[in-house]
Amino acid sequence: MKDKIINFFQDVIKEMKKVTWPTKPELFESTKVVIIVCLILATFTYIIDILITQVFKGIF
Repeated sequence: MKDKIINFFQDVIKEMKKVTWPTKPELFESTKVVIIVCLILATFTYIIDILITQVFKGIF
């Protein structure tokens, strides 16, 4: 059991060395894209919610 745990962590270390980490500017750009997309989706959801609310108010 102990050997399996040690092997697991050795494999984790090997795989982490293969990872290509983003540079600071790349990370900043990706973060901006995520925030902008979240804001667009939130706005879209808000507008759809208002429209559906108005439709239901008109029906009932």
